Amino acid sequence: MATDVNHTLKNGAMSILGRLVDASNATLLVTVEGEADSEEGTKCIYKPIAGERPLWDFPHGTLAHREYAAYLVSSRANFDVVPLTLLRQGPYGEGAVQEWIDIDESIDLLELFKQDLSELRKMALFDAVINNTDRKIGHLLPTADGRILGCDHGVTFHSDDKLRTVLWQWAGVELSTKEREQLGRLLNLIDGSLGSELDDLLTQGEVRELSRRVKSLLETGSFPLPNPDWPSVPWPPF
Repeated sequence: MATDVNHTLKNGAMSILGRLVDASNATLLVTVEGEADSEEGTKCIYKPIAGERPLWDFPHGTLAHREYAAYLVSSRANFDVVPLTLLRQGPYGEGAVQEWIDIDESIDLLELFKQDLSELRKMALFDAVINNTDRKIGHLLPTADGRILGCDHGVTFHSDDKLRTVLWQWAGVELSTKEREQLGRLLNLIDGSLGSELDDLLTQGEVRELSRRVKSLLETGSFPLPNPDWPSVPWPPF
């Protein structure tokens, strides 16, 4: 099933349904149609590079490339917290295309983000790895089957410590054996095939710092603490 969706998102004809007006950059709701007449269109989010606003602290690269890089880290290292994301051409040029996730609307996000849940803990560790500077409550996507995915990873992988998140429940908490093993596998991937893919999406310094952050997490053996010289929670937090 995942392979079918990947093929559709990569190759299907894209039709624009509308724009998410609350987004600071061009964010379009689209459908991508499968090859067979019987296939229904797959709903997704299309973020064209042409619609990105320049950011003073991210002068190099694009938000779309960072979105895709975050997906690669999530999928390759088995975090599995980012919806299927890829880069492709659309009506407004190349951009990031991400599968739409139907959330469980019965879940109160204002209560969810504060809880000690394994799915949120996994997200917090992932954010520490990619140096997410904008993990807001509204970027959490709880699903009916108990998963919690995350969206909006355009401001990630900075070379400086810019971790800014609402998920600080585990600050300073010791990493589990499973988490340390996961980070060890990720480090090997960065030194190999994943690193080669990221070289095409990020700067050399950002890939180098990604490796350093993973090594630091393994050396300290615990979740990071907030940076005292940087706002630790995004504003607004939702």
